[in-house]
Amino acid sequence: MKTLSIILLSLLAQIFLFQNITFAQKSVPDTVKSGIYVTSIHDINFKDKEYTIDFWLWLKYKNKSFNFVDNLEIPQAKTVTKSFSTVDTSGNEVYILMKIQCIMKDSWAINNFPFDHQTLRLSIENSQFDSSSLIFVTDTLGKQYDPRFTLRGWNIDSLKTSSAIKIYETAFGDPSVKEPKTSYSSYRVRVSLSRDAFGLFWKMFLGMYVAFLIAYMCFYIHSDSIDSRFGLSVGSLFAVIGNKYIIDGSLPESTTFTLVDTLHGITLVFILIVIILTAFSLKLIKKGKLEKANKLDRIFSILLLAIYISLNIFFILNAMD
Repeated sequence: MKTLSIILLSLLAQIFLFQNITFAQKSVPDTVKSGIYVTSIHDINFKDKEYTIDFWLWLKYKNKSFNFVDNLEIPQAKTVTKSFSTVDTSGNEVYILMKIQCIMKDSWAINNFPFDHQTLRLSIENSQFDSSSLIFVTDTLGKQYDPRFTLRGWNIDSLKTSSAIKIYETAFGDPSVKEPKTSYSSYRVRVSLSRDAFGLFWKMFLGMYVAFLIAYMCFYIHSDSIDSRFGLSVGSLFAVIGNKYIIDGSLPESTTFTLVDTLHGITLVFILIVIILTAFSLKLIKKGKLEKANKLDRIFSILLLAIYISLNIFFILNAMD
């Protein structure tokens, strides 16, 4: 009887151990080894916050039910076009290679435009299997982008890949899920870009600086020609406003105060100061104080130019950091 009890206890222990091992095996998600090779980034639409990216994507995994050909999900993609795909199931694992083109929606940081740095984001997910069943791991062997392709107006600083868990605050209508939260593993690509800015900067801001210099030249027009001084200053004021609206038309909407707003704001304020000083000079002339009016012009011609240049250099250097 004692021997039978020992045998029964031993069998129960083995069954319990087997169930725990089976449960542990089921609870461990399958891994998908993923890699990417970017061949082109183009059609960067700064106004509409879009860009187009072409890349090769490969996936290696053992669970054939993942079926990435049909279940591939690219969040934030406006369109996804697969021009080529091949599936190899000859070994113990599935190997998929796809050529994909995506038009991506993204957000731009324009506070320091045109000295801005941007990060292009791309994520790959499986639409049918959450993180309890599938986990991405990165394939970092070799390069992740073609170093020969060029992105006009931009420099590619880095391309980094990683895997992460993305939380969706919803159960997607599944009544068996008590907490409205679902997690999916994602394979992430981050491309860091910096702009070749100086040519674009002068192209966009040259009109603003010329307008300011025209207003500034009022200090060197004789006080007797007061009407000409007012005419130049007011004309320059509208020229700066027009230049700002032209630049704003090529940028996405922003609620923050950008470098474009700062430089145009400074220029408008300084042209307004020139107009105020011109009015004050006219008042001195009418009182017969021509020498004081000329002295006022000489002092402020040096002071305003020095402060204006200093402020521009400060804000531009700050944006370049």
